[in-house]
Amino acid sequence: MWGIFFFTPSNAPKKIAVFDTTLRDGEQTPGISFTLQQKQEIARQLSEIGVRTIEAGFPASSGAEEETVRSIAEMGLSADVCGLARMLKSDVDVCIDCNVSMVHVFIPTSDVQRIHTIRKSREEVLHALEEVIAYTRDHMEKVMFSAMDATRTDWDYLLQVYEAAVNAGATVINVPDTVGVMTPSAMRQLASRISDRIRVPIDVHCHNDFGLAVANTLAAVEGGASQVQVTVNGLGERAGNADLSQTVMSLESIYGISTGITTQKLVETSRLVSRYAGFTLPPTQPIVGDNAFSHESGIHSHGVIACSQTFEPGIMTPEMVGHRRRIKIGKHTGRHAVRQLLADVHMHPTEAQLDEIVEKIKFIAGKGKKLTDADLYEIAESVIGGNGGKRVFKLQDITVITGNHTIPTASIRALVDDKEHIHSSVGSGPVDAAMKAILAVLPAPIVLKEFRIEAISGGSDAIGHVTIAVEDPSGRIFDASAAGDDIVLASVEAMLRAVNLLHRR
Repeated sequence: MWGIFFFTPSNAPKKIAVFDTTLRDGEQTPGISFTLQQKQEIARQLSEIGVRTIEAGFPASSGAEEETVRSIAEMGLSADVCGLARMLKSDVDVCIDCNVSMVHVFIPTSDVQRIHTIRKSREEVLHALEEVIAYTRDHMEKVMFSAMDATRTDWDYLLQVYEAAVNAGATVINVPDTVGVMTPSAMRQLASRISDRIRVPIDVHCHNDFGLAVANTLAAVEGGASQVQVTVNGLGERAGNADLSQTVMSLESIYGISTGITTQKLVETSRLVSRYAGFTLPPTQPIVGDNAFSHESGIHSHGVIACSQTFEPGIMTPEMVGHRRRIKIGKHTGRHAVRQLLADVHMHPTEAQLDEIVEKIKFIAGKGKKLTDADLYEIAESVIGGNGGKRVFKLQDITVITGNHTIPTASIRALVDDKEHIHSSVGSGPVDAAMKAILAVLPAPIVLKEFRIEAISGGSDAIGHVTIAVEDPSGRIFDASAAGDDIVLASVEAMLRAVNLLHRR
């Protein structure tokens, strides 16, 4: 394995349980509000990929939240469904009424939170948690206890709190780094100290205020934690929580610790939550971002074409997480990558022609233009000569209808492999309707993987630049772009170019 080794500390368990709180802490991300149906779909996806426990929400916070938690608890998921409760019997009762399989109770323990939020003494906190945890355990088999702001709590007092919680009946204790101030070395030390004293599973919940949430989570595992709390795409309060995909793949690939997660569905899960949250992930997002396995640099592209482990981890491949490797073109592109990309579509320039193609790519990209596969082939055709190959899809006519009281509808007439097709589709908007109409008449199932619009001029008559990427059943992805002042027609043109490129291969 090219010198790669697994590092598994002696205290780290062989398996780690994944506790996902996307539907509770993740939804506390400012600007995010999932619908009931969206929460149900996310919960189903999390259960299917192997998440052990899903925190469905905080049912005592509102009637709507109570309904949501109850509906998820009654879905028959393979994952445990957990409800959050303050250290109040009334909160616990609402969770019990929702038929959850675990109640997660919490109380602040740090001096700053204890004094300024709940105004209780250390002794009063101990008394409250003992009473409520015992009450919860009388009604529930599984009870998680969180010492809120644990990492800013005096450690001697924190251990006293955890021991009291376990003696009262807590079956799991959680160590929250509530404001994300821990360092990995300190987190490992704290988790180790707790695991030496506490004989129930230790869970860890880290926030990302300093960008250390995943690192602190892994350090807690090194110290003896056996369960990790995460969110999809790292959603959560302020800067978010430990990211599910980064935490899972680090444990699986670097530490060699099993999480029980079907990692091949991580990208799919990320995109589902991203779509519902209305948040676009940065392309450089580790594991699931568009650029996670993309290469542009000539040296890097040459290397991964020859052997993927030259400029990728090796212990984690794109296929392991449901991703695809892509060679992108731009001003850093080298001859080897261009030759390979052109060979994939049966274009074979001479050495002199290849030099000219690469020079044109670098010149255009140097002006700030983002180049797509379609741009590459057009440049190559201008140098080599040719008509660009047969078009499988030729649009003859398109009509799009939309309005305040009209469902957006697109009707198309097109030649597909020289046979005329007429089809109408409805969508959430005119562009969506047009995309669905085109995809519906294609001879093979094609998935729209990416759709991006950028304004490249100002005013109400602004020119929009549309970039589209499509994928066929074999996992091949092609992208293309188009621009125009009519965003629907520009989107249609970009889609047609991408579809024809894919079929050309």
